[in-house]
Amino acid sequence: MPSQDDVIAAIATAPGHAGLAVVRVSGGLAMRVADAVFDGGSRLAAAAPNTTHHGWALWPAAAEGAGRAGGQGPAARAVLDEVVAAVFRAPRSYTREDVVEFSCHGGRLPAERVLAALLHAGARLARPGEFTLRAFLNGRLDLAQAEAVADLIHAETDAARELALSQLAGSLSRRLEGLADRLSDALAEVEARVDFAEDVGGVEVPAHVVAAIAAVAADLVLLLEGAPYARAVREGLRVVLVGRPNVGKSSLFNALLGEERAIVTPRPGTTRDLVSETLEVAGVPVTLVDTAGWRAGGDEAEAIGVGRARAAAEEARVALWVVDRAAPLEDEDHRIATCLAGKRVLVALNKSDRPAVLERARLEPGLSTMTHDTVEVSATTGLGLGPLREALGRLLGAAETHGALAAAVANPRHIEALERTRDALARAARAAASGLPGEIVALELREGLSCLGEVTGRTLGADLLDRIFSRFCVGK
Repeated sequence: MPSQDDVIAAIATAPGHAGLAVVRVSGGLAMRVADAVFDGGSRLAAAAPNTTHHGWALWPAAAEGAGRAGGQGPAARAVLDEVVAAVFRAPRSYTREDVVEFSCHGGRLPAERVLAALLHAGARLARPGEFTLRAFLNGRLDLAQAEAVADLIHAETDAARELALSQLAGSLSRRLEGLADRLSDALAEVEARVDFAEDVGGVEVPAHVVAAIAAVAADLVLLLEGAPYARAVREGLRVVLVGRPNVGKSSLFNALLGEERAIVTPRPGTTRDLVSETLEVAGVPVTLVDTAGWRAGGDEAEAIGVGRARAAAEEARVALWVVDRAAPLEDEDHRIATCLAGKRVLVALNKSDRPAVLERARLEPGLSTMTHDTVEVSATTGLGLGPLREALGRLLGAAETHGALAAAVANPRHIEALERTRDALARAARAAASGLPGEIVALELREGLSCLGEVTGRTLGADLLDRIFSRFCVGK
């Protein structure tokens, strides 16, 4: 737990020109430190909670020697900026400690000078995420909610914002706490039978406890099914366009973006390098990557581009395969299908505004090796662009998670912990079904509960906290 005398301070707003900047101070002696810098006619230590006070930020008198002799600040009581001080009393503050937030004029210098004054008055510079870490340590947030703060800051789409807000409000935590309570009940009964075997007639796990374990495991599986889409909403996803030359990859790339981002000409091999741009599809920030057309031959520059296109396709989890509907399949199409085997692939049958020549039956064997959807589209006329976007959203998993995104699992750390929970419950169920002693079932249930607790912070180590909060920005 933080020391009551340990006061931290940091600039809580982004750098750059703005109307306001905020400098935050938190700790048991936050009011004393703030009063050393603030001049508003009355002391902040005597102020009522949840009030704001207009005044001036001054260089603290206690730092007079250091400021003048060391050249580290202006003369004592020099005016630094006009400010508004907001006072929050423990425990009704972000950190559940005494907190003062100084609103300064925006820009680099005003906030930096106020922060420097607070540090001279006895505060220390907060580490990344330390305000939120204190909120967690002081019981205001659990760990999943604390991580949602960082997700909310970095959200790039409305879906990502809503996901982070719902988890900050505790939707995922409440769902996991419900699962933990049910597991705890099952564990308590198994342990009771082990401790009082003579009274209950043995240590075998009764059928209703086995059913309870199976029900929790089923709920975990359901929760994890929506994880790929929720993670894509949180982190974004790379979708690579692949295809032969002149099938319309760059035209489709431009049509999806709504702007002429990639160069399009009738000459094969125009695209030489990877061209990428971001768009939103079903709430997911998608980085769309246009690549060179796959073919043998060409000059050295084109050959390098084709090599990069092949490498991008091999690394991609999701691909948009553009096929010319107005031309027969070629050997290169079959090589592309082989490369995309096992991936999630949206097949765009382009040039649907022209007479169909493609034999769909010849395409089917390649499609059978991948998770796919197929849409007819015309990059030239725009026909089918709406269904193409919808199909891409389905491929990203939007349909499976519709209506349940609020309590979905998006954080890779959470996903990994819940997968270990699921595996522990599967082992417990097998042990119970095999008639093994209750001690073994209890051991697996305790393991499952421990893994489940890692998500909300019931069970964790100091090294885990360091890893999590080191990714936060300073001031949050």
